[in-house]
Amino acid sequence: MSTDRNIVLFDLFGVIARHQRPGALEKMAARCHAPTDSFTTAYWACRPPYDAGRQSAPEYWTAVLRRLSLSVDADTIEELRLTDIDSWSRVDDRMVAYVQSLRDVAEVALLSNIPSDHADALLTAQPWLHDLNHIAFSGKIKTAKPAPAAFHHCIVAMRAAPTDFLFVDDREENVRAAQATGMNGHVFTDRDGLAAVIGTWLPTRRPTGK
Repeated sequence: MSTDRNIVLFDLFGVIARHQRPGALEKMAARCHAPTDSFTTAYWACRPPYDAGRQSAPEYWTAVLRRLSLSVDADTIEELRLTDIDSWSRVDDRMVAYVQSLRDVAEVALLSNIPSDHADALLTAQPWLHDLNHIAFSGKIKTAKPAPAAFHHCIVAMRAAPTDFLFVDDREENVRAAQATGMNGHVFTDRDGLAAVIGTWLPTRRPTGK
C-alpha cells in the first residue's frame, strides 16, 4: 500500500557527507601511543553500541581504551571524542545542493548511523539539515542500520507507507535491508547515477502534493 508520497531517504556518510577524514585513526592511535592496526580494530569493534545509542561517548572510549589495555582518564577521552567528531565532519557541497534541490519535487529525509554527540555537532555545523522533512540519527532513535527497526522508525515517524520511500545508501547490505521492509532502494555510487535513478522513479509516481 502507498500513500502516494515521494520520499527520498538518504544515508549520510558516503553519500552526502564524506567518509572519515584520512589519517584520523592514525592521529587518535598516536594520542594513545597505540599501534594503528590495534587501535583501528578496537575503534570499530566497540562501535555498534555507541552508534545505536546504547553507550555514551565516555562509555565507548572507555571500552576502546580498555580493549587496548590502556589507562582511562577524562582528558584523553575528551580529546579522542573531539578528534573523532572532527574526522566525520566533512560534507560534499555538491551533494548538499542536490539534496536541497530535490525538495522541489519530493520529500527528503535522512537516516544515518551516527552517535548522539556526533549528531548534535553535525546539526550545529550543518543548518541545512533542519530543512529536511525528517532526520533519524541512530544514536537518537536507539537503533542502527541495517536493523529493520531503523527503517520502520522512518516509516512510522513520517506516517508513510514503505513503498513511498526511495532509500539511498552506499552500502548494499543497508539497501537490501530497506528493500526487505518494502522500500525502494538504490546503491549510491555517484550523483549523476543517483539523479538518473530519481529521474526515472519520480515520473512513475503520483504528484507529492507539495
